[in-house]
Amino acid sequence: MKSDYYILGLMSGTSLDGLDIAFCHFKNTNGWKFEILKTQTICYSKKWKQELKYAPKLSSFELTKLDINLGKHFAKCVNTFIKKNSIDKSKIDAISSHGHTIFHRPDIGLTHQIGSGAHLSSNTEIKTICDFRILDVARGGQGAPLVPIGDLQLFSEYDYCLNLGGIANISFNENEIRKSFDIGLANIVGNYLCSKINLEYDDKGLLAQSGNLIPEVLEKMNALPYFKMHYPKSLGIEFFETEFKSILDYEKYKIQDLLHTFGVHLGMQIGKTTTSGKLLITGGGAYNDFWINQIKKHSTCEIIIPNNEVIDFKEALIFAFLGVLKLRNESNCLASVTGANQDSCGGIVFS
Repeated sequence: MKSDYYILGLMSGTSLDGLDIAFCHFKNTNGWKFEILKTQTICYSKKWKQELKYAPKLSSFELTKLDINLGKHFAKCVNTFIKKNSIDKSKIDAISSHGHTIFHRPDIGLTHQIGSGAHLSSNTEIKTICDFRILDVARGGQGAPLVPIGDLQLFSEYDYCLNLGGIANISFNENEIRKSFDIGLANIVGNYLCSKINLEYDDKGLLAQSGNLIPEVLEKMNALPYFKMHYPKSLGIEFFETEFKSILDYEKYKIQDLLHTFGVHLGMQIGKTTTSGKLLITGGGAYNDFWINQIKKHSTCEIIIPNNEVIDFKEALIFAFLGVLKLRNESNCLASVTGANQDSCGGIVFS
């Protein structure tokens, strides 16, 4: 079996920022080592943002069309990325794509990501791996988070790995077994509130910093049943729409106060889990200074913020790594994390 791989990792997150592409090299010599060779985020147009935002409301026919069109869009992005960076296509072992999550209801055995792997493979002429979650869900698991296997094998020097994307998720070892779960919402909430004042996001958390705590709103956030559940557990956009959004009464409260209160809530939830050791923080939320200060306030860990490349592209890197494990027919989804009845080697291959 070969010991080194060149993979294009693709990640499209719930915050709808765009498609993250990371061209990565992995080498297995007494453990896995990685290099991130080239990266790019291709932002979604307003049209794409609207289509993806409202995709859960589409008919099955229209959603299937969107699946195909997004796969073609991903392929166009990949082809442009390869050309721009003068990458030898014959050197690429595979594209490993997360896709874009539309539905995630593991409680009823359902998870669905779009961005057709067949069309991505056909339009790039590169082997493509996608649909990493569905096998784990079929085995009774949450299908998420998928990142912990990468945290375990690529970032083992940290006691906790926290990603602040649209959703905040964390992984860590507990009694020498890898555990992980979604701590709560992150950029989904921040971006939603900012959209009410015609901003895309709260730059460096300055708006939140300028706000004041709303105790009754903080109490409602912390009292939601999800935060009392034991892991394994995971979240989708449905949690925001059905349980969280109604708390964010932007007509009654100032946006900056709601942002401030949410940042305190997020810091408190993270602090409940991170008790000692080194905490690595990545994802777009790592640039939110107010969030980071709240995490420092409520956690007893040493906070580590890596370089911008790792902050921005760690998820794309790890999805590339999931593709490597799929090619090797090795487990890439841990039952200890998801609650499934066994580990899985997830992913569907198109070549």
